[in-house]
Amino acid sequence: MKIIAFANQKGGVGKTTSAVNIAADLGYLGKKTLLVDCDPQGNASSAVGAKSAEITLYDVMLSGAPIKDAIQTTKFKGLDVLPSDMNLAAADIALADQSKRENKLKEAFLPIKDEYDYVILDCPPSLSLITLNALTASDYVTVPMQCEYFALEGLSQLIFTIKQVRRLYNPELDLLGVILTMYDGRLNLTVQVMEEVKKHFPGKLFKNSIPRNVRLSEAPSHSKPINYYDKFSRGALNYMEVTKELISRVEN
Repeated sequence: MKIIAFANQKGGVGKTTSAVNIAADLGYLGKKTLLVDCDPQGNASSAVGAKSAEITLYDVMLSGAPIKDAIQTTKFKGLDVLPSDMNLAAADIALADQSKRENKLKEAFLPIKDEYDYVILDCPPSLSLITLNALTASDYVTVPMQCEYFALEGLSQLIFTIKQVRRLYNPELDLLGVILTMYDGRLNLTVQVMEEVKKHFPGKLFKNSIPRNVRLSEAPSHSKPINYYDKFSRGALNYMEVTKELISRVEN
């Protein structure tokens, strides 16, 4: 079981879109996949049609509820989801005085370690205790990043956090790669951002980028990943290529 956190403390960079669509594509390609919604906003949950749940990630992490009781099967091939809701926003306060508070998620995954090929974690856009739990539990971090100047600053902060997590909690954590989102190759700034990422993180930039795409924006309102909403759209084709590249990075 490979656990991959999708993280970026900057909001609005296509992080949830990337986590949802790559998780769905992994399932479509025959990899048994669990999408874990680590964001109190619950957008990843609704994007795959998760039902309103009595047991959520909050209960698994804070009350020791069995993870299998919280997991829902989606109507998409090979894809399950562990949903979240606004209760998770209180997790930072609830975890603050607990011992080994950064290990709650890692421990929760132990009963399912032989049941999935991939676990995809959609992290909140902040460096919270939930994000720390996700990074401590993960084998890899994937960073969806918008092609703009301030995104580079956010990336360097995140890399610093990854180094700290590696030093203190999870020496195995590795940066799998950076996915450029909302990509527009006609803009000089896009090219500059690409070159900066290549320079500072050699070999870490995914070859395929995600362009702005109307169908991609519409899919969540229909509670469908893009591959099931419009599989021939540019967004769907690009995410499928990114997913295949992710598999080759993890399994080769």
